Amino acid sequence: MKICFVTAFPPSGRQLNEYAFHIARELRKDPLLSVTILSDKLEGDGAHATGDQELDGFDVVRCWEFNCLSNPIKVWKEVRKIKPDIVWFNLVFSSYGTPDHPLAAFLGLCTPALLRLNGYYTHITLHHLMEHVDFSHANISGLKERLFRFASTLTTRILLMANSLSVLLPGYRQTLVNKYRGENVHFRTHGIFSVPQAPDFARRNNPEQRIMAIGHWGTYKRLELLLEAFPKIADRCPNARLVIAGGDHHTTPTYSKDLAEKYKHDKRITFKGYVPEEEIPDLFSTSSVLAMPYSSSTGSSGPAHQACEFGVPIVCADIADFREMADYEGMAADFYRTGDVEDLVEKVVAILSNDEKQRQMSEQNFSAGLRMTMPEVMHRYLRTFDFHRRAKLLASLSRFRYLPQWVSARSLTFRAASPDFTHWG
Repeated sequence: MKICFVTAFPPSGRQLNEYAFHIARELRKDPLLSVTILSDKLEGDGAHATGDQELDGFDVVRCWEFNCLSNPIKVWKEVRKIKPDIVWFNLVFSSYGTPDHPLAAFLGLCTPALLRLNGYYTHITLHHLMEHVDFSHANISGLKERLFRFASTLTTRILLMANSLSVLLPGYRQTLVNKYRGENVHFRTHGIFSVPQAPDFARRNNPEQRIMAIGHWGTYKRLELLLEAFPKIADRCPNARLVIAGGDHHTTPTYSKDLAEKYKHDKRITFKGYVPEEEIPDLFSTSSVLAMPYSSSTGSSGPAHQACEFGVPIVCADIADFREMADYEGMAADFYRTGDVEDLVEKVVAILSNDEKQRQMSEQNFSAGLRMTMPEVMHRYLRTFDFHRRAKLLASLSRFRYLPQWVSARSLTFRAASPDFTHWG
């Protein structure tokens, strides 16, 4: 099977590049697959990617650019050359442009529909829905918010023109089915990125109790609340340290850098910036708790799934999508009232000051991680793609009357195209 995977991809720092890396790494293990990654051009000093910049072992074609109006045509041209069986898009609504370049963002999201109209099978993994996002935390309100809501509704309908679409929370699928009458909409678990590592408690609280936060900061993921809470946590847990990892969202390019400058005199707080993939295991394995100081939903959380991969307790803002994620996937997470500093302090201190609670939450998250490994997640995707290929073959055979006339080719095609009737596969 030949797959074109359209996504941001390392060493690009754009959204979803890490998730794309782990998907591509899993896909390349299958000798029956041919995977070409159609990725964003690298920025910085006007340079594009060269062979020695790319990660070893991946076939990467850097053919589209952020905030570029011609991205659909650029992707289409590469797809025509490759002639894949599947074109798989890894998307958020801002994958192709910022709010300051709405037309570029919109046109980029039209690419799956364009390719389907040209005869290619397109699948989308969509990481969030605008109906579940609170725009006020991105300084969008009034008329501007109404315009964004209208545009996002239109864009969602265009995304549903793809052959099939996957979302990472059950509630997202319910929204697409009930509001948009979406068809071929699947729920898939986010998955963890590598083989789960049982928590090594000798590496934690020895003597530092590390509170870790990681993400793309500046919009819905903000650090002010956590930084305000930390001195109060440290007063009650003197060995507490705060480690902040990750870069800035592309719409707020200096956010964490400005905060790092403001807090540079507090030696208990470390801003690590972007953390390379090979350093992630050590970062999580030495953390006592993962803090998720979000102001609104951003879809199923990658850091939360990494916490399960390494058996780390979670303290999270009480947001409906995150509660759904934790309940459905069996995560151990304590929820504080969103925006409430004192409640955040209490929840973190309750974990740091109770070894038994910390151990129990760690083991529960490790157990959750064992149930959602990336091989299992990819198996579900590939099963759907394989049924598509069979349906296409049956349709081709029926045109040449290879099937007996009394067999309903339409019925066979439908059954082959539908691996299950709940679309939860």
